[in-house]
Amino acid sequence: MSHPVPFELDPELVRGKVAVITGASQGLGAGLADRFAEHGLQLGLCARTEPQPRSSTTCLTGSVDVTDAIRVEQFANAVLQRLGPIDLWINNAGVLDPIRPQREIEPDDMYTALAVNVGGVMNGTRTFTNQARMFQGPRRVLINVSSGAATSIYEGWSVYGASKAAVDQFTRITAAEEPDVLCYSVSPGLVDTPMQEKIRATSAKDFPAADRFIHAHAMGAWNSPSWIADHLLGILTGTLAPETVVYRVPDEPRD
Repeated sequence: MSHPVPFELDPELVRGKVAVITGASQGLGAGLADRFAEHGLQLGLCARTEPQPRSSTTCLTGSVDVTDAIRVEQFANAVLQRLGPIDLWINNAGVLDPIRPQREIEPDDMYTALAVNVGGVMNGTRTFTNQARMFQGPRRVLINVSSGAATSIYEGWSVYGASKAAVDQFTRITAAEEPDVLCYSVSPGLVDTPMQEKIRATSAKDFPAADRFIHAHAMGAWNSPSWIADHLLGILTGTLAPETVVYRVPDEPRD
């Protein structure tokens, strides 16, 4: 069950806005797409596996590998031509693997993770900020999805944690370089997604903190995608104004 956010979200300020979400075929990205569709946004949804369109709103979908800069640009141009200038771009695509001590990680696995988690964010950011410079008018917002792993020490998550720390710093610098675009690196908190299922199934040998996530699952201590989506829309409309570029969505109230 989703709870109302603790601020006013004017539906007229979000209806018809154009949002792009990468990694939108499952997990948080799919949940954001569902909620945005409820609010009447127009959507550009992409992932390596093409996302399902949302019939309740105007929606363009595509199969996009975010490590392919040309393909990312092509998708953004298709959204522009079909839906109009993009108001909100969310770099959500990411991978969790490899999960094991750094000494056991194969170089190719490390390079793949960094290419998606860091390179994919850079490709999306570059594409969106270049397009944003073409248009005057409404505020344009960039959201790069980060994680608490950017600052917390989890054994077995050396690559994932490092990639999210890189996303935080990259977003800080982008915010300084692009004063006409609101840039945030957002940690959504715990969300019950296939990624969380993978964490809970990982051996304690490879990921000693697995019990923490198993306990969170047993307690239902999650932020719902709708809760997170409404906070992102609060940023888009200016109703929510984080004081720093790196922002953590607060924990959703429990019943």
